[in-house]
Amino acid sequence: MIAGFLGATYDWVKAAHLIFVIFWMAGMFMLPRYLVYHQEGLGDAAEEARWTDRETKLRRIILTPAMVIVWVLGVALALNAGFADGVPGLGWLHAKIALVILLSGYHGWAVGYAKKLARGRPTLSGKTLRMLNEVPALAVTLIVILVIVKPF
Repeated sequence: MIAGFLGATYDWVKAAHLIFVIFWMAGMFMLPRYLVYHQEGLGDAAEEARWTDRETKLRRIILTPAMVIVWVLGVALALNAGFADGVPGLGWLHAKIALVILLSGYHGWAVGYAKKLARGRPTLSGKTLRMLNEVPALAVTLIVILVIVKPF
């Protein structure tokens, strides 16, 4: 049995998880907006270089490290809750993990699109890119509802 293995450190791990979720989400709200501005600045070499630099720093300093820490702490919390032990009543956690996997995929897509823009190869319209800005907000809204309400 793994459930409950965090013992007295549980609240500290949960607090750290939430702190790094906030960092990750801050970056996930910024990067898609950066992509819009970067794409609008294509054709101006100085502007393109500034956006590429900003996106790279955001990814290396905030986004990717925060996502990795969120995953490590989140897995520890899920195991502590009994996820691997088949504890009943964790449907909400399964749904949350599915959404976090999708959000992680979106993170990867956004980083990949930033790299496309750095090469001067946009593939989306500005309108589509703006609509994709809403993905993190929708995902985090659903995740928070699942965690707080635990509807199933």
